[in-house]
Amino acid sequence: MTTYAYTALEPSGKKKSGFVDAASQEAATAAILAEGRFVLEISEHRGRTGSTAETHSDKRKGKVSRSDLALFSRRLADLSEAGLPLDRVLQVIAEQSESAALSEVAEEALGQVRTGIPVSEALAMHPKLFPEVFSQTLRAGEASGQFPQVAARLADFQEKEVERRSQVVSALIYPSILALTALGVVVFLLTFVVPRLSGIFKDLGNDLPITTRILLATTDFLTGNYVLVIGSIVGLIVAYKAYAKTESGALMRDRLYLKIPALGPVVQKATVSRFSRVLGTLVFGGVPILEAINLAGLAAGNRVFRVSAQIVEDEVREGRPIAEAMRDAGAFPPVLTHMVAIGEETGDLPRMLGRVSDSLDFEVDNGMRRLTAMVEPIIVLTMGAFVGFVVLSVLLPIFAAQDTVK
Repeated sequence: MTTYAYTALEPSGKKKSGFVDAASQEAATAAILAEGRFVLEISEHRGRTGSTAETHSDKRKGKVSRSDLALFSRRLADLSEAGLPLDRVLQVIAEQSESAALSEVAEEALGQVRTGIPVSEALAMHPKLFPEVFSQTLRAGEASGQFPQVAARLADFQEKEVERRSQVVSALIYPSILALTALGVVVFLLTFVVPRLSGIFKDLGNDLPITTRILLATTDFLTGNYVLVIGSIVGLIVAYKAYAKTESGALMRDRLYLKIPALGPVVQKATVSRFSRVLGTLVFGGVPILEAINLAGLAAGNRVFRVSAQIVEDEVREGRPIAEAMRDAGAFPPVLTHMVAIGEETGDLPRMLGRVSDSLDFEVDNGMRRLTAMVEPIIVLTMGAFVGFVVLSVLLPIFAAQDTVK
């Protein structure tokens, strides 16, 4: 099947642009004619299929940060809520955007919107810049006539994502610097300081303390086989990345993340929070529940929850309530399943999902602070223990030599 972009005349005489999937251009034209429309233009469209040409086009536009995308969404929401037509909204965004890539995309979308293509379809032509959650939410907002409200909800979600990532990066800066410093001290001692003293210690023969012999053996191995050591480390990293790119490898990695002591609960809460916020945003926008569950699972960022979301989607399709399907899927915590059950009963599922996400965000913040407070002394104590081991290994032979001389 190939996707074709077309412009056609409605029976009322109004121009209508859109997309149709068909085996050939003739079949696509026949399908449009069967709907009572007269085809004016039709051509193969590659934007929605993620073709190589489109991928290269997006790469040429450059990188777009999450902050840029959040600001784009906020301006889209604020300007449309102010009552500006969507083509005027895109024009203002193109003129004011600090990101050259987003400015170019807004200009392209402006031209397409003026030919009758919806904003969501115009932005969906750039899948490398706008994730599927983004375009699907806007499409639902257009269909429901609540575009400004849905765009505002989408902007809130993306701003939360930017804030969360900023908090994680800030929390990891000091422990990372501390860990790199500790690693540098270890490498300096083993490759520079100890080798200069090894000649003196080896003259003492077998009378060296066990700690000194261990230190000298380690130093000799590292200095004599540094190419092998570095190659092994690089090889392990490459092999890990290659395995993690496979579906089974990524699933195993994500399962391990959830089982790491102290870190696992924080990762789980952060993942559930993201899943809940995405699902709430999509449902609020009017995206069909099955599609919303699938997209939320894809956006959760963890294969365990993606698999569980697929299970939930299948069971909901068969008629089961969402909360019951989530409870049986296994990955979702009780706080989420209970709130989803309440949301289903009251008909206010988006608000319940938002509350779950806000509550879990608070717990994630506390968990990150506890982890940071725990990691820092562990790194300091580990570095101190190693330095103490090196100092002890150096001083013990000296003290033994002094006792021999006496």
